[in-house]
Amino acid sequence: MSSALSPSAIAVLGLAAWMLVLLFVMVNQRGLLVLSGKMKVNAFAPDGSNTPDGLGRRLVRAHANCVENVPLLLAVLLYALATGNSAVTDGLALLMLGARIFQSVMHLISTAQIFVWLRFAGFLTQLVILGWWLLLLSGLVG
Repeated sequence: MSSALSPSAIAVLGLAAWMLVLLFVMVNQRGLLVLSGKMKVNAFAPDGSNTPDGLGRRLVRAHANCVENVPLLLAVLLYALATGNSAVTDGLALLMLGARIFQSVMHLISTAQIFVWLRFAGFLTQLVILGWWLLLLSGLVG
């Protein structure tokens, strides 16, 4: 077994790592709010709506967006890896990972219209790649 990871395997680990980074930043931000006395430890709304600043709310939403969408990406990547079909996903795996990170970063920067459009471009890139992989892996195109 080769010690080098395929692009698809890197993408799987990268997606998990990115979600973990967002979670650590969110926990750190919330921890600072609690330790500074600005929020009580049991006062956080699940959707982040009562977080005192815009970044905190955007951070919660960026993480939730990963929780909502990353499983689709992981399912297809893991299927390709498990069935020996990672050649199908390898070519676009790192672009897909980059698009996911880009989408989250745009989400964190601002909710200004240009950033929402940029965020959508990152999301659309992921959807197109995912759809293409599903067509290829199902044998409908190829």
